[in-house]
Amino acid sequence: MPKQRWILISIAFAGIFFGILSGAFFLLLHDLPQINTLKQYKPSSVTTVFSSDKKIIARLFNEKRYPVTIDKIPRHLITALITIEDRYFFSHTGVNLKAILRAAIQDIKAGKFKQGASTLTQQLAKTLFLTSEKSFVRKIKEAILTLQIERRYTKNEILELYFNQIYLGSGAYGVEAACQTYFGKSVSDINLAQAALIAGLPKAPSIYSPLSHPDRARKRRHIVLRQLLLTQKITQEEFDTADTMEIASPPRKGHQDQTAYFTDMVKRFLKQQIGLQTVYSKGLTIHTTLNAKLQKICEDSVSEHMSNLQARRAAQGLDSKTLQCALVALDNKSGGILGMVGGIDYNLSSFNRAAHARRQPGSAFKPFVYAAAIQQGEDQNHLILDAPLSYPLKDGDIWQVNNFSKTYVGETTYRKALALSKNTPAVRLMERTGPSPVIKFANKAGISSLLYPNLSLALGTSEVTLLELTAAYIPFANMGTRVETFAVDKIIDTDGRIIYKAVVKKQSVMSRRDAAVMTDMLKAVVLEGTAKKAGAIQKEVAGKTGTTDNYRDALFIGFSPDMALGVWVGNDDSSSLGKYETGARAALPIWVDVMKHRISDSPWQYFDIPDGTKMVYMDPNTGKLSNKKTGKTVKALVKLEDAK
Repeated sequence: MPKQRWILISIAFAGIFFGILSGAFFLLLHDLPQINTLKQYKPSSVTTVFSSDKKIIARLFNEKRYPVTIDKIPRHLITALITIEDRYFFSHTGVNLKAILRAAIQDIKAGKFKQGASTLTQQLAKTLFLTSEKSFVRKIKEAILTLQIERRYTKNEILELYFNQIYLGSGAYGVEAACQTYFGKSVSDINLAQAALIAGLPKAPSIYSPLSHPDRARKRRHIVLRQLLLTQKITQEEFDTADTMEIASPPRKGHQDQTAYFTDMVKRFLKQQIGLQTVYSKGLTIHTTLNAKLQKICEDSVSEHMSNLQARRAAQGLDSKTLQCALVALDNKSGGILGMVGGIDYNLSSFNRAAHARRQPGSAFKPFVYAAAIQQGEDQNHLILDAPLSYPLKDGDIWQVNNFSKTYVGETTYRKALALSKNTPAVRLMERTGPSPVIKFANKAGISSLLYPNLSLALGTSEVTLLELTAAYIPFANMGTRVETFAVDKIIDTDGRIIYKAVVKKQSVMSRRDAAVMTDMLKAVVLEGTAKKAGAIQKEVAGKTGTTDNYRDALFIGFSPDMALGVWVGNDDSSSLGKYETGARAALPIWVDVMKHRISDSPWQYFDIPDGTKMVYMDPNTGKLSNKKTGKTVKALVKLEDAK
């Protein structure tokens, strides 16, 4: 064959070969991500949740990361990382050819990918854009991306991205999160020993975690410090001091913060909002309605009084394993949740009993029966019979309505019947007004749980949540206006823009004067009735006790002019709290504690006295009104037509 023909064939094959290589190269290029978007790249970061008084109550994240700028990272950490991971970082162009050749020889000898030769930039390219797959194609992609990164960005920009992106074990992404996790301090405050430990983690974060494997972490830190000494980056004295320091000192984890129940509510809200499901990784700022100071008061009061109750139960031989308490405090004007306790210990049970547990409210439901009657033109000085009462049932049995006290006073006023929590008058009034108006009013006031239209509803036999029950009391204090409850006030993105703002939702459910009369009747519960212990507050408060059969549930729901507060105590298994553990004994002391702290330093506020009403003296037994005070009268607010 002529020589020229061989030359032409060789050229043709070479062209085909290089064409294939070029095609493959351009195919790889086409398949690679756009490096020019790196300037706008924002790593996943922690979303911070604040209380209304600017206290951090939670941090939400998919990856625990707190981005920091390069100027916040101490020089000894930068030096340590470069020394142990990529000694020629500031001189190479992104790919260390000598290291790659050395690693390739080792891989050939081992017959598999074994020894790494990645620079910091290569590690960054892989972390940001590629998978951890060990293949020749992936290494080529990594090299191409690395060269592009090095060409477009400065070494400091690359370092900043690396320090914020790299995984460093124990759920920590980036050096700031790692320092908070392992040392309880910011990266800008770490010493040489801590910097060496952090620098040694990228090789194998799980293996060298100081929390899981302190001995391995110490050995790895020693290697980093030794390299710093050998390269004359530190002195022998610095080496000796750092090498003997403790490995890690993470923040101590105390008793689980009870705000976790409220935080779960915030998370639930975020999941329900279109466009907010991914906020965990956006580094946003969430401002909530929770008042951190009040929350602490709520938690302390629950802890103290539940300990007292446990002691009383122990004296009766009762186990307290299922004993629980829930509390919710609401702003009357906005509906914002000011405080919440969903259980005794979130660590033991994350179920939020304040928001999700449905229990019988007992006599705490009676105000809705009286409110429905007041709306129909009744007044608190009107009379109703308190006497033995029974109803035949379909199965032939008899429903006997009994008072808790087992005593009856005969004809008495609405005011006294509610204040003393008499059962027979409440059932008679339900029968007189009909269950439908009562249910309609309760629903309008804020109770969304199913209420059964029977006479026993007057005694609180239909189950409700503490949150909705407490919210339904707000119209009494709020001039007849209902407000919807909420937990998140506003959300701000990393650029300072408000991306969500809560809107206060209000609805009139009763007239202003009917609400004022109901509030005055509930004041009587405190001044003259079952909640006299609340009189210790010595400011304008009102509310109602609630106790269910066999002392299974104990409640007190009440309010001041600006805050509604509900407390429930019971057992998760609905067993008895113990003899005489009523709402007044088991729940009211917690309510008094919290309310007293809340309003002790506040200006004196009065409940509304609207047009169409008048404050008079009333005999609570007969309902007779007078303009003069006597030993038998109490001050009471009545509608103007009844005051004549």
